[in-house]
Formats: sequence, C-alpha cells, structure tokens
Amino acid sequence: MQLEERVFSVKKRFLAMYKMANAGHIGSSLSCVEILVFLKYAWMRDEDTFILSKGHAVAALYSLLAEANALDPRELDTFYKDGTRLPALPPVNAIKEIPFATGSLGHGLSLCAGMAVGAILNRSERRFFCLTSDGELDEGSTWEAALFIAHRKLTNVVWLIDRNRIQGIGGTEEVLALEPLGAKLEAFGFHVIAADGHDFSSLLTVRDDCAGVLAGQERPIAIISNTIKGHGIRYMQDTVASHYLPMDDAQYAQALDELAVAHAAALAGARDAG
Repeated sequence: MQLEERVFSVKKRFLAMYKMANAGHIGSSLSCVEILVFLKYAWMRDEDTFILSKGHAVAALYSLLAEANALDPRELDTFYKDGTRLPALPPVNAIKEIPFATGSLGHGLSLCAGMAVGAILNRSERRFFCLTSDGELDEGSTWEAALFIAHRKLTNVVWLIDRNRIQGIGGTEEVLALEPLGAKLEAFGFHVIAADGHDFSSLLTVRDDCAGVLAGQERPIAIISNTIKGHGIRYMQDTVASHYLPMDDAQYAQALDELAVAHAAALAGARDAG
C-alpha cells in the first residue's frame, strides 16, 4: 500500500475519533501524520523505538497503530472514554508500542537520551526516534536533553521537530521566539536538516541524507520538519483554533470532503512522480 493511502486511512480514523469524543487536538495531529506514517513504514526498523513527545497528537499515533494492526481498530471507539486504554495523552504501561506516558511537554527527548545511552552500553544497534512539537522547545528540559545528546554524541537518536509555528496560545514566534532555530541547534552540536513534513519525497531525501551523515561523523541529527497546523482542512489550517477544536456535524463533513480531495491529488502526484 502506498504511503499516501496510509495517510488517508490514518486521518479518517482519527477524525472519526475526535468527532465521537467531541474534543481533541486535531490541528496537532494533522501537522504530523505524514511524519508518523513515514517513520513507521519507510524508516524505522522493528527493533527501533519511537517516542511521541508532543503527546497531544496521540490520536494520530493510536490511529497509526490500528493501521499497522498493533491495536484493534475497534478499540479506537473508546478514545477519551472512561476506563479506556486510549486517553487524551499517551498512557503509561498500557500499550507495548507506547513505552512512556508523554504530553507533559519537554520530556520525550530526555527519555530518548536515556534509552540511547543504555543501548550503547548494551552494544545494541537500536535507534530512538523522538518527535517533539516546536512549542515544547519553550521547555528548558528539551534544551538540557539536547545538550546531553550532543555532548555524548548520541547518534542513535533521531530528533524530529514538528515546526508548525503555532502552539496552544498563539504563534511560536510571538509566544517565545525560536528563530534562528537551525543555527541554535547547530551551536548545540547537532547536524541540522530541514524537511517538508508533509512531502514524502522530502522525507525520503532526509532519511537518505541522515544515513550518509551518521556514517561520516559523530554529531547527532536534528530534523526541522516544516509543517502546517491543521494541514489539509481549510477552516483548520494554520490557525490557533485548530489546536483544540471540537467539530460539529457540518465541520466534520467538510473535513472528510476536503480529505478525500487532498487524497486524490496526492495519489495523482505520486503517480506522476513514479
């Protein structure tokens, strides 16, 4: 199955979850879904570990796990409900593919750093992929982890930043400016690569570049994935409101219609590129 088909399926699942729950961080999920699908189906190995530090987008991760048959799709209907294994933030000790509870933003990169050191001590070739939001770069713990990863030359960590430029209360550059982000990460000791987080050809190029970089140096990788909050749905796109946006029936129908149109365009583009 093509990656574009996976994205369409995953999006349909989590939009239905958010509609049923009448709640949820839809914009955050839409900005990172292509990244999640690419990691799962085109980059990570079975022995690798993924940490979703931006835990508010966990519906996209649950949906991806259902797509990959690591979670019973019927369980998605329990999202947000009492007694569920699928709460609003990644749970602790509930799902094998989710090794840590996250969503207290700023912790995910530290978790990856600790596991990466353990893997090196155990002579393991396991890799650790961490997806953070750009908003959680406001947290000092993220920068402490970045210092540690660079100092220890933990090239078994791949750090991806969902750079959609919007956090819960406004634009990132208005709340607490991050730019020049790439230069800051370089100064910390990272090899920085930029990507279009919604374009699989861009992500493929980044994946291949990472392999070449890691083969020839000791600097860890940080990938700034430029994305759009609420990507693909016009009334959500690039808006603070999409950070937490219950949908009424008309909005849900519009979202599904626009999703179908975008999916058809993506498939056409993939055919033309092939």
